[in-house]
Amino acid sequence: MLSSLEGVDLAGLDPDTAIKANVQALVAGGMDTSAVTMTWALALLLNHRPVLDKVRRELDLHVGTARNVEEKDVPGLVYLQAVVKEAMCLYPVGPLSAPHESTADCRVGGYHIPVGTRLLTNLWKLHRDPQVWWPDPEEFRPERFLTSGEAAGVDVRGRHFGCLPFGSGRLMCPAVNLALPLMQLILARLVHGFELGMSRDAPVDMGEGLGLALTKTAPLEVLIAPRLSPHLYHHQ
Repeated sequence: MLSSLEGVDLAGLDPDTAIKANVQALVAGGMDTSAVTMTWALALLLNHRPVLDKVRRELDLHVGTARNVEEKDVPGLVYLQAVVKEAMCLYPVGPLSAPHESTADCRVGGYHIPVGTRLLTNLWKLHRDPQVWWPDPEEFRPERFLTSGEAAGVDVRGRHFGCLPFGSGRLMCPAVNLALPLMQLILARLVHGFELGMSRDAPVDMGEGLGLALTKTAPLEVLIAPRLSPHLYHHQ
């Protein structure tokens, strides 16, 4: 980034300010999309208590209750990883992919696509199409990503075209290798560290908003209570 700014007129901005602004934009964008994904994941878990209980049992087995979850624990939390994948496939933050442009005339699904056509992939529809991917795609079933499931071995980082929450190719999300483990760690700490409950005696509303980002129409209200030793909640 520094070398690309050498000799460039920045209209009154010094290079350090320009670099800081770009880094801030990248971090802010990554935090917002991760927060949206965590909202959907928590909503799904609250509506599916057996899945939530199974995630917690895995955490208690691998981590215990005498310490907090750490980054090194995440690779061993196979079921939790499956939950995050399932949440991202059901509710991709970007329901439409980044725009691509065809570099040559081609035919896709019987349609003629002229060169220079701007193309956007409907990821939301793709992830929920049983003809493209797995049966019962609209059900929240993380088990499909386990070894015995029909989606075993699926990599959500753009390598399997049935589930592309980060997009694919050169225009895929550049922060995928940061965002994915970060979301797994955040969800693990929330489920491990707190009892989670609903504020109303009714299922969480899963209504979807309209826009470039797939947000919930209604705010997510969660009742939380600590479940570990008090000293584990003090920042060191």
